[in-house]
Order: sequence, then structure tokens, then C-alpha cells
Amino acid sequence: MRGVNDAPNPPAGEPPSSAPRPLDGVRVLELAQLVAAPTAAALLGYFGADVVKVEEPGAGDPLRTWRVTDDAGTSFWWRSLARNKRCITLDLRRAEGRDVARRLAARADVLVESFRPGTLERWGLGPDVLLADNPRLVIARVSGFGQTGPYAHRPGYASIAEAYGGLRHLTGFPGEPPVRANLSLGDSLAGLHAALGVLLALRARDATGRGQVVDVALTESVFAMLESVIPDFAGAGVVRGPSGTTITGVAPSDAYPTRDGRRVVIGANGESVFRRLMHAIGREDLGTDSRLVGNAARVAAQREIDAAITDFTSARDVNDVLAALEAAEVPVGPIHDAAAMLHDPQFVARGLFERAESEGVAYTLPAMFPRLTETPGATRFAGPAHGAHTREVLREAGLDDAAIDALAKAGVIAR
Repeated sequence: MRGVNDAPNPPAGEPPSSAPRPLDGVRVLELAQLVAAPTAAALLGYFGADVVKVEEPGAGDPLRTWRVTDDAGTSFWWRSLARNKRCITLDLRRAEGRDVARRLAARADVLVESFRPGTLERWGLGPDVLLADNPRLVIARVSGFGQTGPYAHRPGYASIAEAYGGLRHLTGFPGEPPVRANLSLGDSLAGLHAALGVLLALRARDATGRGQVVDVALTESVFAMLESVIPDFAGAGVVRGPSGTTITGVAPSDAYPTRDGRRVVIGANGESVFRRLMHAIGREDLGTDSRLVGNAARVAAQREIDAAITDFTSARDVNDVLAALEAAEVPVGPIHDAAAMLHDPQFVARGLFERAESEGVAYTLPAMFPRLTETPGATRFAGPAHGAHTREVLREAGLDDAAIDALAKAGVIAR
């Protein structure tokens, strides 16, 4: 099948650097699947951590087959999110599997898990047990509603978190059903918060010598993105709602149509940039109008201002609009799709695309961030095959070949 990796001459960033990485030497055990917690582990692995991902002996992480797949039937998303991870199989529902997991946790720095609250405790792998074995262990627990509270037992997906955490109330157009970005934003936000929490806990461990639990809820990770929504209501009783293609209380800022059927996003809500925009579109009268000084005044006149901008953009093709406003130093950008991003000169120059192999096939993957000048992250290999590193990792944990063969024979690990 044809996909991103078959794009003609796909651009790619520089090869992985041999520079030291900030998390070199940190061992991470991932007991999770799908998106949120694996995102956290992927970020840690990108910056040098040795991530061991545990999957069931059967089909493994469902993400392996989600959405678009390669010729081997493996998801391109998997190749990206499981990059740099050593994958092993282990049946945690079996006592023998839990014993091995406990052994692995005892030699890890970080454990990342995403089971429903209470599951690890029922298996005898709760934080009390794991921290008794390894007092320096940092345990990141990612769940829908957190480890405590009346809803802790509820399952939670990104879609639920985006609704419960207040994001969906703000998306779409007034009076219409809320819309969703075609992404699992709640999961990605939780993964970022979990990675941040792990780093903070590791920093605290440097000072105290003790590990701790990092409790991350998808709902709270979305809630944390709400800017002034809560203070506005608590202080003034104002409930912010959806605003379509604009943003409440800021003008001008919108997606404006162009003659060739596209749209460009223009933001010019500062004093000087607003004047430059009005000069560029031939509306000096608005740029010097005393009625439009200050953001609040421009918000009040938003329809008039947006109409003037639309008159300008709709009479020109997108590239002409971009050129005119870039020359005027006005923030402007096209609405990119994947094809445009893959060949965008800025993205290429910044190394946003990396080539990495798995099972003898090269894949083009998006870089991960932030960008560090002295200890950069890198993709060392794409998401591997199911159980590719089981024997290797179990040997490192002290099991001999006979013990590993016995686990395979019993079905605790995949053969």
C-alpha cells in the first residue's frame, strides 16, 4: 500500500546524534497500552531512557492495528508511539507474570501504568509493594479520573475527558453540537503531564533519595488547558462558550477565505501589528481610527474589521495573501495538511521528520519535542515487533534460558 513512507523523496531531519541524552541511564517499565501513558513513556525514551514495554502474549497493544497499517499489517501510529521501546510479552493476570513484573520494577527508575485504579493493588503490585521493593521508584499512574474521588473507578477515554474537562463545551459554533479535533487530544495532554510529573519526581528523588506516585487524570489534563475559563466564571459569572473559527475576546483573529478556496489564519490583536495589517490591506482609515485603539475596542468592532480583512483575502489566492502579510510582518499562516507539512521548508529545516527502521523497513516519523541544543532527543528505532526483546530483557533481569523457556511453555510469555 502507498503511504507517507512512499512519498517521493520524503524529507528527513539529521540522523540521530551521538550526543548524550538527558535521561541516559534511566530505566522505565511501561505497563500500559493505547495512547496516554505510552505517550509519556515515548517522550522519556526519546530523551534517552531505556523503556521496556510490557504487552500481553496474544495480540499485544491494540494500537498495533489501529488506523492506517503498513504492508505487515502494523499501524504507522504504533511505529511512531512505540519508537525506542524494547517490547516484551508478559501475562500480568498470571502469578508468574506478576512475579516477573515485580522483578523488573525492582530494577527500574520509573514505572508507567494505565490500568483502572485498584487493578495493580488487586494483583499485589500496588505502590506500597513496589516502593517497599524499590524505594527510589517513581510510579506514574494514568487514568480517566485519577486514583481518588467518587469517580476514580470509572473508565475514561480521551473523548470523555475532553467533554468532562470542559474542552468540548468550547469547540464548534454557538448553538450547534460541539465538535472534536480528529485527534486524541485528551490522551496526548495526559501523556505530556505524566512525563512532566515523572521528571519532577526524578528531580525530587535526587534531593530526597525517595520515589513517589505521580497521579495523572485525563480529565484534569484537559481541565489544565482552560486558561481563564474558571476565574472568569468564579469572578464575574461569565461562562465561555464556543466561538466558531475565532476566539472570545481577541480581535482580529480568524481563518479568512481566499480566492482559491482555501483559508489563512491571521492574528493581529496587538496595537502595532493591527496598524500594519490595516496598512497592508489598504485600510489605513481603520488603522488610524481612534475607535479601534485597544483590544476591547476592536472586539466590539470585530464584524467591521473581519469584513475588511475578508474583502482583501477573498480577492487573492492564498500565496498572494501570505506574501503580502509576511512583508508587512503580520502573523499569518496557511492551514496545513499532512502533505503540506511533510514538504514545508521550515519544518524540513527544523528537522521535524526522522527516518527510523523496524523489521527491515524504514519509516518517516515526526520528531518529538522540546528541542535541546546540548542533549537532544532522537528516534533510534521505530516501534518493534510483538515480543521482540522478551528474552533479552528477561536475561538482563536475571532469568536464565531454562526459566524463560518455562515461562514460554506455560504461556506467560509469547513463544
